[in-house]
Amino acid sequence: MFKRSYALLALLVIAGMALAACGPAASAFECTDALGCVTVGPGEPIHLAYAMVISGADETLGVDSRNGVEVAISQKGQVLGHDIQLTGEDEGCSAEGGQAAGTKLAADPTIVAVFGTSCSSAARVAVPLLSQAGFAIISASNTAPDLTEAGNENNHPGYLRTAHNDEIQGAAAAQFAFEELGVTQAATIHDGSLYAEKLQEVFATTFEEMGGTITTTEAVDPNGTDFKGALTSIAATEPEFIYMPIFVNAGSLITRQAKEVPGLEEVRLMGADGMFSPDLVEGAGDAVEGLFLSSPDLASFGPEYQSTFLPKYEEMFGTEPISVFHAHGYDAANMVFAAIEQVAVQDPDGTLHIPRQALRDALYATKDFKGLTGNLTCTPTGDCADPKIAVYESHPGQFPPDRIWP
Repeated sequence: MFKRSYALLALLVIAGMALAACGPAASAFECTDALGCVTVGPGEPIHLAYAMVISGADETLGVDSRNGVEVAISQKGQVLGHDIQLTGEDEGCSAEGGQAAGTKLAADPTIVAVFGTSCSSAARVAVPLLSQAGFAIISASNTAPDLTEAGNENNHPGYLRTAHNDEIQGAAAAQFAFEELGVTQAATIHDGSLYAEKLQEVFATTFEEMGGTITTTEAVDPNGTDFKGALTSIAATEPEFIYMPIFVNAGSLITRQAKEVPGLEEVRLMGADGMFSPDLVEGAGDAVEGLFLSSPDLASFGPEYQSTFLPKYEEMFGTEPISVFHAHGYDAANMVFAAIEQVAVQDPDGTLHIPRQALRDALYATKDFKGLTGNLTCTPTGDCADPKIAVYESHPGQFPPDRIWP
């Protein structure tokens, strides 16, 4: 009797264990995010992408930002146990390039976030496509004010930037010209891009508010080779100073040709961050002497910039930084890593589910993020920078140029 009871008890225990094993499993992940979720399987990498200018006259701008992202990836190693994969497209610093890059990237549903674009002209056509695809988009170097202006048709959901807003850069350039140099008569040049047109407009408005006079504004072809006609027209208005926030190709040639136009031999020239490149120094030759450039203030970056970031950059790429938005790219990448860690849901087997709208929301909610470029706090329309602008003076054969103000 005892043996039969023991055997029955054993059977009941085994049956109970079997029932427990076959009972309700841990509930499977169900995506309820408004924009959907990216699922990253066990052992698969988290796919991030870039849309930057990586060829042509302005390639240093995009390559430098991409390098900053790659330094951040190298230092991070993994996010929640997953490697990080970075792929990308060349946006050519143009609307046409932005259209092509945006179309290709938007068609890839494995992409979690996109770094870019480099140029505001490319952003205006690429960002709508990337936004519609549900991506988080964060630019290291777009500076056009309309991209983060509330209610503007060019401000799209999911778009943010670690770069400064040109409302700040243009005003700083005007302050330098009027207060530091004592200039009262200035002309401006733009290349038809909305970046350059808006930046010179901010400069002109601020300069006039301070008591200066804008003698004329000239538009030039960014792909042109002979700018003496426009420069001769400017010379006739007798400016003391020319502000030309354009890009490397036209900027190099105008810097050289201005020295050859009667009446402009002693006129001071100033560009902006789009010309901050060793290619500008090479293209302008000896005429680059004394050219001013407004740009992010590298001297204001955190101590890790000198102690950790720059040595790693040089180790990875064999050169010092080749433009000015590398640290902004680094900060953008680390913001994305932190946001993924905040919102991702991880299964027991390591599968990662990244909800797209939640990722965007986490980025917009960024506050006092300790980056190389400062303490970053994002506005509801995507301005995240802790902006500080400096002015640099160029010299032949030297890059980077000398920081001279403030």
